[in-house]
Amino acid sequence: MTATQPLIKQFPCPGCGASLQFNPQAGQLKCPYCGREELIPQSAEQVVERSYEEYLNTGRTKMAALSTTALEVACPGCRAQIEFEPPDVAGLCPFCATSIVAQPKSADPLITPEAVLPFSVGQKAAREKIHHWLGKLWFAPNGLKKMAQHEGLQGMYLPFWTYDSFTVSHYQGERGTYYYVTETYQETDSEGKTVTKTRQVRHTRWNSVSGRVDRFFDDVLVAASQSANIERLEELEPWDLSRLAPYNPSFLAGFKAQRYQVTLQEGFETAKGKMAPVIHSDVCCNIGGDEQRVHSVSTAYSAITFKHILLPVWLSAYRFNNKQYQVMVNAQTGEVLGDRPYSIFKITMAVLSGIAIVAGTWFGIDAYQQRQLPQPEPVTAPSLSDPATSPELPATTPTASPKTALTQSTKPVDANDPFRQAINRATKASTLGQSAETQEDWSAVASQWNQAILLLEEVSPDSANYETAQTKLQEYQRNFDYAKRKQAEAAP
Repeated sequence: MTATQPLIKQFPCPGCGASLQFNPQAGQLKCPYCGREELIPQSAEQVVERSYEEYLNTGRTKMAALSTTALEVACPGCRAQIEFEPPDVAGLCPFCATSIVAQPKSADPLITPEAVLPFSVGQKAAREKIHHWLGKLWFAPNGLKKMAQHEGLQGMYLPFWTYDSFTVSHYQGERGTYYYVTETYQETDSEGKTVTKTRQVRHTRWNSVSGRVDRFFDDVLVAASQSANIERLEELEPWDLSRLAPYNPSFLAGFKAQRYQVTLQEGFETAKGKMAPVIHSDVCCNIGGDEQRVHSVSTAYSAITFKHILLPVWLSAYRFNNKQYQVMVNAQTGEVLGDRPYSIFKITMAVLSGIAIVAGTWFGIDAYQQRQLPQPEPVTAPSLSDPATSPELPATTPTASPKTALTQSTKPVDANDPFRQAINRATKASTLGQSAETQEDWSAVASQWNQAILLLEEVSPDSANYETAQTKLQEYQRNFDYAKRKQAEAAP
């Protein structure tokens, strides 16, 4: 284990002497006081991979503090180790928003970063993106939106490991191949008759298999922070690692950095977990067939290399009702993700409004359907000019006035009208169907629909309701078939 020169240093402004900071928009150093800009010194170094086996066997890798002036402090809330450069101060923890009042100390040595992904999104742009994100949240409490007005947004370089590895996996499993068999079965049709039919039934034939798959994994990314929400960090992917730059202290000027909390060995175990689904997919492809069963996979890893890299995020931590939440912005792409609370009041009001809308819609539909039901013909008293009842006029009177003709076409409603009786039977069937559960319940429902169908079939072609009756015959037949299926399903 060898120490190297410090990797972070301060860059004094040639104009006013203040410390220069990296400006994401300009892509160079800029003085926050006088506005002077300075180009970042070009480095001839390349981003290289380090041997994982060599590190484990000999412990030889570059170790150093981030700089001779870098300070390190532990957050009393989440225990994150945060490093910063004077004149900056620790202030609030970017992960849990706890005030850091502990006395900082000189930064301890660590495996030096091999590469850094510079900030591309500035603080102003990040704040605007958070505002936009908050504006799209449903059921957010008012206190959450006020949070966006706070000065709680901090630029952080978070530690990550990347791993390359060649894998050889030996597996054992089974290959499933589909084949079809013709089967004969019986069912009851709509008329209650037993009908014999055939169908194709799929089966699977299984054969034992074994084999080997090889794959090379490149830059498997593992977060080395335990303070940030790991699931959120993974959702912020993908990062464009092709834009990684060799580690240059200029990129970190004006930002904080977190030292890794996940060791190199722990990170590789996590990387294995990320490789496993890909290897499993390769195994399934290699087995072939229509289905696959994988019983065991044994994987050997070789040619393992790693990098310690720093990736940029904007972090905002806040508390709401004594609970901690994090919001983070990918400082390369501008994507925003975060935890958020929900307003119980807003959700309750939304649910109640939804119930009111559904109830109103249901009552409206019910009223409309009632209006669509055929209305009984009005009952009228016999007309005095009706030849059937008028003693003054002979029964063979050849003509009648228009009023007389209209009166003659109006007939009393027959209480035994089959159409009206069918409507009544259908209404009863629908009512019973809403609470039917047992086989007997559904039998009663089917009986009512069947009687309604028989009554509709009695409607005379001369009836004004004949066309409506023919339409409802199809509807009632479907309802009868459904009731019979439910009766069969409810059988013990």
